[in-house]
Order: sequence, then structure tokens, then C-alpha cells
Amino acid sequence: MKLSAGIPKHVNLTAATVGNVLEWYDFAIYGFLAAIIGKHFFPADDPTASLLASFGVFALGFLARPLGGILFGHIGDKIGRKTSMLISISLMGGGTFAIGILPDASRIGDAAPLLLVAVRVVQGLSMGGEYTGSAVYLAESAPDEHRGFIGCWPQVGCLLGVLLGSGCAALTSTIVGEAAMQLWGWRVPFLLGGLIAVWGLLMRRQMEEPSVLDASERVSGSPLIVVMRNHWRPVLRLVCLLLVTSIGYYMQFVYAASFLSEKMHISTAKSMDINTLAIFTMLVVTLPAGWLADRLGRKPMLAFVAIGSMIFAWPLWWLIHHQSFVLILIGQCGFGVLYGVGFAVIMPTMVEMFPASVRCSGTAIGFNLCLGLFGGTTPLVVTYLVSRTSNDFVPAYVLMVAGVLSLFALYRLPENRGKPLPK
Repeated sequence: MKLSAGIPKHVNLTAATVGNVLEWYDFAIYGFLAAIIGKHFFPADDPTASLLASFGVFALGFLARPLGGILFGHIGDKIGRKTSMLISISLMGGGTFAIGILPDASRIGDAAPLLLVAVRVVQGLSMGGEYTGSAVYLAESAPDEHRGFIGCWPQVGCLLGVLLGSGCAALTSTIVGEAAMQLWGWRVPFLLGGLIAVWGLLMRRQMEEPSVLDASERVSGSPLIVVMRNHWRPVLRLVCLLLVTSIGYYMQFVYAASFLSEKMHISTAKSMDINTLAIFTMLVVTLPAGWLADRLGRKPMLAFVAIGSMIFAWPLWWLIHHQSFVLILIGQCGFGVLYGVGFAVIMPTMVEMFPASVRCSGTAIGFNLCLGLFGGTTPLVVTYLVSRTSNDFVPAYVLMVAGVLSLFALYRLPENRGKPLPK
């Protein structure tokens, strides 16, 4: 079986996946090292203030995602999927390397945080097109009966990137020691990201455009206007469907990393170890979830995630709220199962919600609105809420509400398992 004429299946899978490896490698190491970055670029007497500023920049990158979704969705629908994916990986890779060499506030003062903000915004723009662009590319190239399995491979790339980022940060911390990690070791994972970018560019040069988007099918005007005029309902539904997985993921694997370090006084190395194992759990369940989505359907799998979050958010967070390595790991892995399934199944689901002429734009706008407004801002918002309420269980309550909203969005969602993609 081939995904595109003349190119072996594994080449397209690798090329489409590698951009997500880089994208989430970068955002993973930034999120995991947010406390250290905050001290270098936003020095303050109060560690919470530095952390809030660092998470604020993290959130700002995500707030740029909707604009990136519009930009790269337009490129993908009007020019081609391959062009969009080549540009996005170039911007992300350049930004990752740049963070590794940025001078901090002790050297250039207030210019340091401004430069960091500029880099994160550029990366946020590129991130707005990478994830959905690769999902559209693979789903359009896959047989209808295997679209769930093939379509979840961008999520495999994301998890490999997060796993690589977490493992790299943990390994660097272990090798250089806590003191050196705080001083200069945090830069090493960002510099290594440049190597992933070069590899990704070389792989994507071999890609071909899917045949589904013929010249006659391309919209004559702006894909954004067409989406907002004719397809705003599926965009809104996609945002709601994604709430539980996007909020849940950034709650557990970004906020929780700093929570364990700052509140529970778990060492950086041990916190990274826990995150690495939990993300590996997500990776393990992703491909089986895509396979099951081709057999059971999209809706039952997404319902499992929403209901599971409503039921298990509190007890799983309770496990994380301990000093025991084993209990924390069980809690994080429990969340990993839920959100591994959720992201795997949402990939083919969202591609099936839009016609080919605006598929890149529709998926990018809906996906990035949710992750930009709700997912990426989660660490900042939860840090603030916990600080104001003095209630460490606020994250569990937020996840329960997100589960209810995502479950509601499943009502009347068509089941497209095994059906051709909309023309």
C-alpha cells in the first residue's frame, strides 16, 4: 500500500510526522523548563511571579496559533499542503535554536524578555499550521477504512517530540547537575532542536501533494471567509470537542511539572522522569486508539475520554498530590491514557468535518482556537486560580467541567468511520 503515487508509505509517514516531533519537542522543553527560564528572563523576588511570567510567554505563543492557523490554512488550501508544511517546520526549527542562544536579562536587561516573546510568537504562528496540516495530508492520502489509524500518526510525532524533549531535559539535568542546569544546561535541549529541523526539511522535500485537491476544487476567494460563512458550526463543534483533551494535556504535562517542583518539592530530574513515563503511556495507547476508531467509530472513543475525565479527574489529581513517586506516576499515567486516546481519535475526526477546498483552514482554525484560547493558557490560568483560591484541587474541577462540555459537543456529531472524505 502507498500513501501517494511513487512514494513509499513510510516516507510520507515520516515526513508528515517529523514536523510534529520538532514542534512538540520545543514546546515540551519550554514547558518543562518554565521555572528556570522564568528566573533568567523574568527575574523577581517572588518565584511565583517569575513562573507566571514564563507561563505567560508560553501562553502567548499559543495565542498566536489561531493567526498561524489562518495563515497556514490559507497556504495549504490555496497553494498546497507540502508548501505549508515546509514553511512551518522552518520557522519552528529556527525559533527553537534561537531560544538556545538568546542572552538573558542579566546580559541585555529588558530586551531579553522582548526577544523571547518575539521568538515564541513566530513559533506559535508556525505551530498553527503544522499539526493540522500534517493531519490533513495523511488523512487525505489514507484509504477510508484505515483513516483513523493513518490519521493519528501526527499525534505519534507529537508524543515522540514531547518524550524526546522530556527525556532530553531529564538527561541533561542528570548529566550536568542541578546547579549547572539552572545556570546554562537548560540551553542544550533547545540547541539540539536545530538538528531535528534540518532532518525534517530534508524529509519533506521528498513529499508529493495529495491528489484530492485539484485546481478546480480550490476556492476562488479567501478560505477563511468561506469557513466562517459556511462552516462555522463544525468549527465551534471542533473547539468544544477538543476542550477536555487540550486543557487536560497542558494541565497534566506542563502545569503539573512545575506544580511537582514548586509545590510538592519534587526534584526537577524526578519530575521529568514522571512526565517521561506518563507521556510514554500516551504514546503506547495512540496507535491502538486509532485502530479502534476504524472499528468502533469516532464517537464512542471520544465519549470514553469525556466521561473518563468527568469521573477520574479528582481521584487522579489526588494521586498526584502526594510525595510518593509511585502514586504520582499512577495519576499521571491515568491521565495519559485518557488524553492519548482523545488526541488520537480527534485527528481523523476533525479532518472528516470539512470539505477538501477549506479542509486545512477549517481544521486549523477550530483546532488552534481551542488550543490557543484554552489549552496553552491553562498553566497560566490554573496557576492564578490556585494562587487566589489556595485550593490545589482547582485543576481537577476545571477538567471535570471540560469533560461535560466535550461530551455535549458529541451530540449529533455524524459518525464517519469508513466513509469517504467530504469533497
